[in-house]
Amino acid sequence: MTTTAPVNAAVATVPRRTVLLITAVVVLAVLCVLSLAAGSKAVPLDEVFRAVFDRSAARVDNPQVEAIVWGVRVPRTICAVLVGLALGLAGALMQGLTRNPLADPGLLGVSAGASFAIVVAVGFLGVTAAAGYVWFALAGALAGAVAVQVLGSLGQGGATPVKIALAGIALTFLLGSCTSAIVLRHPEALNRFRFWSAGSLTGADPAMLWRMSPFLAAGVVLALAAGPALNSLALGEDTAIALGRRVGLIRLQAVVAVTLLAGTAVAIAGPIVFIGLVVPHVARLITGPDHRWLLPATALLAPCLLLVADILGRVITRPEEVQAGIVVAFLGGPFFITLVRRSRAVEL
Repeated sequence: MTTTAPVNAAVATVPRRTVLLITAVVVLAVLCVLSLAAGSKAVPLDEVFRAVFDRSAARVDNPQVEAIVWGVRVPRTICAVLVGLALGLAGALMQGLTRNPLADPGLLGVSAGASFAIVVAVGFLGVTAAAGYVWFALAGALAGAVAVQVLGSLGQGGATPVKIALAGIALTFLLGSCTSAIVLRHPEALNRFRFWSAGSLTGADPAMLWRMSPFLAAGVVLALAAGPALNSLALGEDTAIALGRRVGLIRLQAVVAVTLLAGTAVAIAGPIVFIGLVVPHVARLITGPDHRWLLPATALLAPCLLLVADILGRVITRPEEVQAGIVVAFLGGPFFITLVRRSRAVEL
């Protein structure tokens, strides 16, 4: 009786997790439809479906709706899904890698590196188009992540979660100071950085999203493949090594995945906060600590949060808009405080 109880519980958990993942897919699909309908000009759902599934007829009968849906809201919705998925997965990877429940992509210097590279490109090189400075943002994100990993590996004992976290904090403050200095000296960089730093999905460029999709795809594959290794690492480095895991390789894989995911997301939409911080905790409440389930759940729930924030930002001040990053901060801040208080995370 004692030995079969855990087996039965494990068998019962798998269908429950599967049902929850399917539910998340349905919710995500519903939010995508609402994202196509909501905005300064509300579009009825029947016209949305017609514009999506019978575009040629919609272009003839109602060209304005067709232009709104395909020209503005489809790219914006795709952008929200991709950015949310990337930030959520990056946050879950960071929390699993550092074993720090407050970890997020910013802890590795990804956001700070991307921000610094963008203001350098705008302020010194005159790059003003998103398609141009997005590559600088990726390079800055990669440089920030590598620098934190190198700094965290210095000294005796090699890289540890605490040393990596401290290196990330130090680098973030350093790059933040340099970014502020450049912004104050270059008005063009200030204007561009002010809009970008708010976290916006407005003006999503389909061509740019298409060019960035390989980076996101590679990051997703690396992230999902790291799930079993992160489960071993959660037991402690010594245990992970005893189980045959190569801790250094695990860290490298996670750093590359975080760089690709968070760097691309930050380059596209700006440093949107709290998605990579809050959503993994919500997913953990649903699936438990097993990263094989936690990562897919986070990849589905994170776009849901960003879509909700973007939809609210379009309708609460209609016909004006509130940037999605601002709405996420309002939604995520109090929720995360409540989550931490309920979980009584003494390790924080």
